[in-house]
Amino acid sequence: MSEGPSDNSTGEPTRGHPRTSTVVDVFLYAAARLLLVAALSGVIYGVARWLGVTQFPVVVAVLFALIIAMPLGIWLFAPLRRRATAGLAISGERRRREREQLHARLRGETAPDHEPDAPEA
Repeated sequence: MSEGPSDNSTGEPTRGHPRTSTVVDVFLYAAARLLLVAALSGVIYGVARWLGVTQFPVVVAVLFALIIAMPLGIWLFAPLRRRATAGLAISGERRRREREQLHARLRGETAPDHEPDAPEA
């Protein structure tokens, strides 16, 4: 796999995906989920008021919205979730590789700078 960014049609990050972009992807996914809860809360509260329930607590509307938004958000925001998950997986792999190189240097070994799958010249 190449180290630089590539134009892929899936929208998933590549190995060269900047860390700030991963943070933005995670933030967008979290914000979209919170906005979904807020919108559903408003709709539930509005419908209750429209039906004539004057003593309907907002907390109940928010709790119902949370329950409804959990599976709905996973389904509606699947592309955002996949991008955020892929970015986090790449970051985790990068940290694991850096940690292995650090441990190898601390043991006095020379850590390979290339991928294990890469052919040697």
